[in-house]
Amino acid sequence: MTSSPFQRTIALPAPVCEQAAQHLEQAAHRSIDGAAVPLKAFRAAADTDFVLPASVVEQAAACLLVLATETAQSVRPSALRATISVALRLRDAVELSHQPALSSRFW
Repeated sequence: MTSSPFQRTIALPAPVCEQAAQHLEQAAHRSIDGAAVPLKAFRAAADTDFVLPASVVEQAAACLLVLATETAQSVRPSALRATISVALRLRDAVELSHQPALSSRFW
């Protein structure tokens, strides 16, 4: 029997996708490794009702955290908070996607 690997997807709110795309563009301009793939996916997210593979969302979160680290000394604190906030929202969405939908506590 063959089986195809299950790819988790995450539906994100449009504003989060738009913010992530903006920050990922900055990451791509700074040549942060791995930023190009999630940038392309987040730019096209509106075409898929903002549903993205969990692996892409996780990669985007990591790229944004690297961007925050690299720019921490050169950007305004509010810009740094915005980048970190989006990265943490993405990371939290990935973590939620790994949790089971139903709990077995009700037996």
